[in-house]
Amino acid sequence: MAERVRQLASEIEAALISEYGPVLSGAPLSKCLGYPSVMAMRQSISRGTAPDIIFSIPKRSGRFALARDIAIWLAKQRLGESYDINQGEGH
Repeated sequence: MAERVRQLASEIEAALISEYGPVLSGAPLSKCLGYPSVMAMRQSISRGTAPDIIFSIPKRSGRFALARDIAIWLAKQRLGESYDINQGEGH
C-alpha cells in the first residue's frame, strides 16, 4: 500500500507544482487542504487541528506548506494509510 501512496502523492505533487509552484500559502494552500476559506484554515491552525505540514517562515507573513508534503498528506487521506512524510521516495 505504501507504493500506492507514493504513486498518488507523486501525481498530486506534479499537479500542485505545475499550478502553484513548490511552496503554497494563502488561498491556494487552504483550498488544497480542503478548507472553505483562509479564515477557516487560520482557525484550524489556532485550534491545533490543522495538519502538521503547515509552517511559518521568519520575517514572512502567513503560513506555508510544501507541495510535496501536501501531496503526501492528501494521498494518505485518500488511501487511509499511515505514511511518514520523512520517508519520501528515496529522498
